[in-house]
Amino acid sequence: MTTTYRRQQGNRVFTFQSLAELMAKATPERSGDALAGVCAESAAERVVAQMTLADLPLKTFLNDAVIPYENDEITRLIMDTHDADAFQIISHLTVGDFRNWLLSDNADSDTLTRLRKGLTPEMVAAVSKIMRNQDLILVAKKCQVITAFRNTIGLPSRLSTRLQPNHPTDSLNGIAASIFDGLMYGNGDAVIGINPATDNVPQAVKLMHLMDEVIQQYKIPTQSCVLTHVTNTIEAIEMGAPVDLVFQSIGGTQGTNDTFGIDLAVLKEAQQAALSLNRGSVGNNVMYFETGQGTALSANAFHGVDQQTCEARAYAVARHFDPLLVNTVVGFIGPEYLFDGKQIIRAGLEDHFCGKLLGLPMGCDICYTNHAYADQNDMDNLLTLLGVAECSFIMGIPGSDDIMLNYQTTSFHDALYARKVLGLRPAPEFEQWLMEMQIFHDVDKVRLNDQLASSFSRAIKQVS
Repeated sequence: MTTTYRRQQGNRVFTFQSLAELMAKATPERSGDALAGVCAESAAERVVAQMTLADLPLKTFLNDAVIPYENDEITRLIMDTHDADAFQIISHLTVGDFRNWLLSDNADSDTLTRLRKGLTPEMVAAVSKIMRNQDLILVAKKCQVITAFRNTIGLPSRLSTRLQPNHPTDSLNGIAASIFDGLMYGNGDAVIGINPATDNVPQAVKLMHLMDEVIQQYKIPTQSCVLTHVTNTIEAIEMGAPVDLVFQSIGGTQGTNDTFGIDLAVLKEAQQAALSLNRGSVGNNVMYFETGQGTALSANAFHGVDQQTCEARAYAVARHFDPLLVNTVVGFIGPEYLFDGKQIIRAGLEDHFCGKLLGLPMGCDICYTNHAYADQNDMDNLLTLLGVAECSFIMGIPGSDDIMLNYQTTSFHDALYARKVLGLRPAPEFEQWLMEMQIFHDVDKVRLNDQLASSFSRAIKQVS
């Protein structure tokens, strides 16, 4: 049964016909919600919706689903796995009280860790809608989420990177050159991850062998991933390919995941297949997920739910499979969903906050498309803000320009900037390797060596 929410403000009564409508109209302005026809009609309506949402008891979200339980397996996952004992810490609070509690000293890292399984995505999405940017940063910084495979991701005062050596023709020499380029800048501790230009099993296996050869030859404490469809990765595992991480794009509704050709069962099958290989050395987190606001709307599977709440629901899917990495590709879909730099920055901070609060190792592809009203200065701002919030990882791409996927993101030297100005370091195992391989001269000061180590200079000549 759908509940109607009302609030009188002055002489006017505002009515919200469902929890989904209330959430949507309380959301800070963004073009995707306007495109979907779910946003507030005025700034006044948005503020009233936020005030109404702030007064809502958190228990409401356990009794009033934004997408019906019987219609959506993500809703069923959220409700069936909710930890009532963990929720007791905050069960008496409203959404507004929850915001105040999160900002207080009572909500320290240990307490937030105990709380994770007691939170639903809708709860964290709701509280994010009434928080300022600085609130999102402060709370996210307090959330410590540590994962591991061949190195340890998410430790305090650390910033890892995905080395993304994409190539428009999948040239092995071109990819290898980009890998070495990234390594020489101290990139690649989160993962060396390739989006294949030709997405099929034989090509994926070829790229897996290339990355595995580099990792094994130079004893790099990192992991590789080909960002192909999960069923391709399962098939590659069955063929004996050297699979470290299993990748999949995911959404926050069953209909969205249907368009990806996945469900919870196939993700579980992939996780079990990767775990059976036992390739991790310091941990066994084997999944890598990517998400993005607007995905459910693109799939016409948003059920009248705003794009940020749909995004938070995707984190329930990710959390269920104990991933090593989760990445919001925040500006990738385009201005139809996040119109300009301001909206991209806000969305990136929201996604990071919601993911970390739910217990995910949250990274961000700080990016925009060339037809968006954004530029690299906007990305510098978001990079700096996420660095302060201790985002788990960012992207590292040659020249910040992905020539295969055609979008603008962060470059190898952007990670050096963030580490230098914010006092952040790579993953500890990778940091040690950077020193041993004479790539970094001084990790504390983020100083590279003036000369290329001989073992790398020989390899560069082979692929040049």
